[in-house]
Amino acid sequence: MDELKELEVLRHELIQAGLEYYVYDAPTMSDYEYDHKLRRLEELEAAHPEAITPDSPTQRVGGKALEAFSQVEHRVPLESLQDVFDFEELKAFDIRVRGVVPDAHYVVEPKVDGLSVALEYENGLFVRGATRGDGRVGEDVTENLRTIRSIPMRLPDMPAHLIVRGEVFMPKQVFHALNEERERRGEPLFANPRNAAAGSLRQLDPKIAASRRLDILVFNIQWIEGAALSTHLETLEFLKRNNFKVIPHYSCQQMEQVMDHIAEIGENRDSFQFDIDGAVVKVNSLSDRERLGSTAKFPRWAAAYKYPPEVKPSKVTDILVQVGRTGVLTPKAVLEPVRLAGTTVTSATLHNQDFISEKDIRIGDTVLVRKAGEIIPEVLSVVMEQRPEGTRPYFLPSVCPVCGAPVERDEDGAHIRCTGSECPAQLLRNLAHFASRDAMDIDGMGIAVVENLVGAGLVKTPGDLYFLCEEDIAKLDRMGKKSAQNLISAIENSKSQDLSRLIYAFGIRQVGQKAGKVLAAHFKTLDALETATLEELTAIDDIGEITAHSLLEWMSSPQSRHLISRLREAGVNMTATDRGDDQRFAGMIFVLTGALERFTRDEATELIEARGGKAASSVSKKTTYVVAGESAGSKLRKAQELGIQILTEDDFSALLK
Repeated sequence: MDELKELEVLRHELIQAGLEYYVYDAPTMSDYEYDHKLRRLEELEAAHPEAITPDSPTQRVGGKALEAFSQVEHRVPLESLQDVFDFEELKAFDIRVRGVVPDAHYVVEPKVDGLSVALEYENGLFVRGATRGDGRVGEDVTENLRTIRSIPMRLPDMPAHLIVRGEVFMPKQVFHALNEERERRGEPLFANPRNAAAGSLRQLDPKIAASRRLDILVFNIQWIEGAALSTHLETLEFLKRNNFKVIPHYSCQQMEQVMDHIAEIGENRDSFQFDIDGAVVKVNSLSDRERLGSTAKFPRWAAAYKYPPEVKPSKVTDILVQVGRTGVLTPKAVLEPVRLAGTTVTSATLHNQDFISEKDIRIGDTVLVRKAGEIIPEVLSVVMEQRPEGTRPYFLPSVCPVCGAPVERDEDGAHIRCTGSECPAQLLRNLAHFASRDAMDIDGMGIAVVENLVGAGLVKTPGDLYFLCEEDIAKLDRMGKKSAQNLISAIENSKSQDLSRLIYAFGIRQVGQKAGKVLAAHFKTLDALETATLEELTAIDDIGEITAHSLLEWMSSPQSRHLISRLREAGVNMTATDRGDDQRFAGMIFVLTGALERFTRDEATELIEARGGKAASSVSKKTTYVVAGESAGSKLRKAQELGIQILTEDDFSALLK
């Protein structure tokens, strides 16, 4: 067989194997065989670049990194749905529908908690993909979508023009594996699969997106030329026939059936490989949808049923106390295992002594537990009628459970804090914080490596990191020569970080990332900051008296002076290197409200600050702009009352250019 023929055969075999594995969930080719054939295909395509096709499996690995995403105007708006929160509201929706379509037939689908996208095909070939954005304008994320193996690159039916809508998600198993890896590296954890999926799809480097193993379920045809379809069920069959991974769905003639299926989906939500936040009810007939039409915000032919947060009882078997990097004692309830929102919950934070006392939580109590925002387990209340005899009110210890030093309550808050300056628990967390991505960004230095270094007696303060020897590191458990070399290199690279990162890395109480940037921009050098007075500090915008006192107290301690001396000896940069040339937002105050589609809150804040502006949490007469996303509330109303200019997400994006 000549090479071009072999190339064609291999491409066909691998495309089919990909469909069987990623779409049909029925693999017939082993991973070893697939990887072997893919490597051979890469070799053949390198020898015959003219034979490379857009649908080749080799084109899914992620191409060149982008500088920015371009905007895409959706041919058909990607509408959001009207939420309903109980069956009475759902029945009211049904009455409205049947007022126009008396014999309405419905389709029920789980509502995937992911990122909505539109996929566009011309003559059966995938040509473009975009995020929902504001429903009318989204971002072109074509290259990242190409990396999702369940998206077909070429369609068998070859429609002239097709636009489909789907939901990109990160499978639960992938999400948990990703967070485990990020924890090992000392990186911030993703809050939930939706955030992880959104962040992954908006990576400018497609190779990063490819590594995140995203998936997609399609649920609607937005536009089609070259096929005649009359019902939603027909569209789903058409999509399935064209190798799309289609949303699970249920056909219903009556509202009673709809409610039964919604209840069933809710009961079985743990069995889905994706997170759901509700169920979607759609009118089946496409012509009936045209008759029903849409409001200014929502289609009248669909509704999204939102499940109430799951609340279950569990027993408090113990209360453990953790010591954070700033010495704060945080109590945690140890619970009998209980299944909530798709995961097994075995513990819940109790925040502080005030929280425990207010709810009167005791060891042995039965408590009601839920996941706040479907993410963080929290104790709602105690089931008093099930309290065992002989229980006692719980109080945090009077000494640190790690080092035995006395504890004291903050004058200005509810926190109880260890006073031990050399507490091992604080040391571990201080070091992990110092090396974290937003601080000195020492790659590969997660909590496990920190524990290793501290346990071996190699590191007692962050300054010791810069005097480590490769040979000593290589002798540690699970390290070796290569890992030691990489760690030493990462530590060396961190010496050049900006002063703002170093200030944040110190882990000073009340001094976060924003304060670190403000202080670095004002003082320019650590020397100048060291000699600053209370009056000089409090004169700076965004630096209050509490922050100033905390900073002065830290700077004056012998341990801090020793640390700075060690860092200076090691050659760590102590000047502000970020020039901030772009000052177009200088003097402007932005307030963000509602749900933004294109940016996280942190991303939007960073973009504002990078251009010299300030992101505030509340609206006042001093506010320049309010950026209003979906479901904006009281802040938007206050801005309207004060006559402050309101920006849509599109307006905000235009200002950034």
